[in-house]
Amino acid sequence: MKALRVLLADDDIDDCNLFKEVLDSIGTKSAINFTTVSDGIQLMQLLENKKRLPHILFLDLNMPRKNGFDCLEEIQRNEKYKPVAIIIFSTSFNPDIVNMLYQNGAHFYIQKPSRVTDLKKAIQKALALTIERKFIRPSRDKFVVNTPAHSAM
Repeated sequence: MKALRVLLADDDIDDCNLFKEVLDSIGTKSAINFTTVSDGIQLMQLLENKKRLPHILFLDLNMPRKNGFDCLEEIQRNEKYKPVAIIIFSTSFNPDIVNMLYQNGAHFYIQKPSRVTDLKKAIQKALALTIERKFIRPSRDKFVVNTPAHSAM
């Protein structure tokens, strides 16, 4: 793989900038092409018009105009998007919602950590797990990418 195409759908500009800084600091073996969108409408328009889909989509759940739940459902209904690994990237953590997201086809779940070092570890782990497994969904017990707050999960 020459360059890993990563897309972040998140309406919080500070989170987007921090995510970019973390990606830049990771220093993976391959280059990363990073794109952001700020709401679900932009996300779906970008996916529809993109000739080369992202390898990995980090999807926030709480976005304006169209939320991450609706986007996940729409993505899963379209065969064109099946190669895209979807990593839920959200501030909230509700076990019932996490289970529903797994059942609806997401690959991994990351609760946004409050510390930059934890964010870096979570993103590194999610990227590594996604690439190692060649974009195949894990079993449910490996769905949540552990952050210190959820290391017991």
